[in-house]
Amino acid sequence: MFDIILILAAIFIILFFIAAAMRPSDFRVTRTGTISAPASAVFEHVNDLQKWDAWSPWAKLDPEAKNDFEGPASGTGAIMRWAGNSKVGQGSMTITESRPDEFISFKLEFLKPFAATNTAEFSFNYENGQTTVTWSMYGKNDFKGKAIGLIMNCEKMVGGQFEKGLATLKSVVEARA
Repeated sequence: MFDIILILAAIFIILFFIAAAMRPSDFRVTRTGTISAPASAVFEHVNDLQKWDAWSPWAKLDPEAKNDFEGPASGTGAIMRWAGNSKVGQGSMTITESRPDEFISFKLEFLKPFAATNTAEFSFNYENGQTTVTWSMYGKNDFKGKAIGLIMNCEKMVGGQFEKGLATLKSVVEARA
């Protein structure tokens, strides 16, 4: 009986490794929201990293997280480093491209709980008195990322945080407009 259990466990482990290895290497999470304000009003809250605490969903997960800022106050070259509890981890984000009222790109470097480097982007499209904001994150999954994806729905988890962040950004910006 013990032999059968060991064989079944070995088969399960082998199948798990095969399933993880077959998952896509690339991932992308995207969410969109609409804010009743000009693109410039929305853009400034994303382009200035010191304003993120007002709307970032991760700031709510650990109000005691430590943030440090480097470089310019906003725009290309602005850097925010954070260290927080297990829900927010540790890492940094650097604005790599900033086109006023149109687009912002970030290099995200996660150190804890898992090391990873990804790209995040925000695009802003103003039309008929409203700005459509699209928040995306994409990158490559190593084997560990693929295996975690079998256990947890990372698209849903990160996407859910993006949805919360966009809703809070909407509240913050519309309250000031």
